Amino acid sequence: MLNRIRGLGFLAGIAFTIAGCDRPSEPTAGDPAVTPARTVAVIPKGTSHEFWKAVHAGAVKSGRDLGVEIVWQGPAREDDRDDQIKVVEQFITKGVDGIVIAPLDDTALIRPLKEAAEAGIPVAVIDSGVNWDGSVTFAATDNYEGGVRAAREMGRLLEGPGKIVVMRYVEGSASTTRREEGFIDTLRDEFPDLEILSDNAYGGATLEGCVSTAENLLDRFAEIDGVFAPCEPATVAFMRTLDQAGRKDATVIVGFDASESLVEGLRAGKVDALVVQSPFAMGERGVGLLIDAIEGREVPARVDTGCVVVNRGNMDSPEAKTVLAPPIDEYLR
Repeated sequence: MLNRIRGLGFLAGIAFTIAGCDRPSEPTAGDPAVTPARTVAVIPKGTSHEFWKAVHAGAVKSGRDLGVEIVWQGPAREDDRDDQIKVVEQFITKGVDGIVIAPLDDTALIRPLKEAAEAGIPVAVIDSGVNWDGSVTFAATDNYEGGVRAAREMGRLLEGPGKIVVMRYVEGSASTTRREEGFIDTLRDEFPDLEILSDNAYGGATLEGCVSTAENLLDRFAEIDGVFAPCEPATVAFMRTLDQAGRKDATVIVGFDASESLVEGLRAGKVDALVVQSPFAMGERGVGLLIDAIEGREVPARVDTGCVVVNRGNMDSPEAKTVLAPPIDEYLR
């Protein structure tokens, strides 16, 4: 009897072993049949402003949709060219599969981006251009057109003669330079009654610097009918300084970009209009187009991610809500 039980156990063991051989084995990290996820480095101009958080969220969404690992790293300040160059060089050394970058400078980033391409790492440029034709695509707002729309909104709001001040951002930033050019050219061509008092004052990459420049401009000019700010920190600076000086009622503010404080300011009448980009779309499209290029699909050289002029009259419209409230928390928890 005991021998019979042992025999049955032996046969059962053989059956289990055979059944086990028929099952496919679980893949392991070292299995050559397993294709590792691609790694894409996304390098913003900075990491503190709400704009870049929306870019990050869009990149993460695209990474999830495509099964791509997103590595987010950039300089803390939006004028630290050397740090952004170091970040690019670090990712070249690590051998990432691709780079999506918003260049801080249209010239200084040429060398490291060329080195990335020469190392077999494709580059997609977003937000701000660079004087280099080696990227697989450029996904950004048509910034000149954004400046044109800002000027036309200024003309609509003032409805007549006025004195205008333009705060510039930083030298070498292609995106904001194009906005400034679009605004100034359109004001001069289409609104000759609007006089530009100043267009050569730079706020710099920090809110503190922009506030200082805004205060200096208010000290220089006792009468200002309108101000144009080409980016988030410059717009916030004018919103604060004009309000604190008690001069907002006499001055129209047309700014660029959106943040929680700017949306609140728009609703409260502390800002009159914002030209709002879609940074979420920049991050999402930048990663998606890069992966398309890596996988051999045709990619357009230039993609316009659009912008919307938002004022108190349309800020609750579906189109405005799409750009004013991108789903940042959903992807950056």
